[in-house]
Amino acid sequence: MKENKKKSKRKALKILLIVSLVVIGLIGYGVYWAFFNMNRLPTGEYLTEETSPDGTYTLKAYLTNGGATTSYAVRGELVFNNRNGKTKNIYWNYREETANIEWEGNDTVVINGHTLNVPKEKFDFRNQ
Repeated sequence: MKENKKKSKRKALKILLIVSLVVIGLIGYGVYWAFFNMNRLPTGEYLTEETSPDGTYTLKAYLTNGGATTSYAVRGELVFNNRNGKTKNIYWNYREETANIEWEGNDTVVINGHTLNVPKEKFDFRNQ
């Protein structure tokens, strides 16, 4: 009888641990999705664009207006020219109204002084 109680307690603890981990995981993903996911950034108004020297990428910059209580922000969208125009947000900086884009090579771009190795690196002011 004691063994059955021990087994029941162990099973209950395992279930509680698994449920707790799932809930913590869901909460963590929810926070990431709501506050840090770059795919949810506002679209904004088109500013400018520059194409990489080999034509593989085009970086488009957009100005976003968060409303009366927040400053403008610049969003940089990387367009994969060889993949039917697939896009990826790689730049998001607050309190900027212009975008100065310069390509330093086929895979290196400088946006307002921030150097990124595309397509792997991103700049997001919220993570600084």
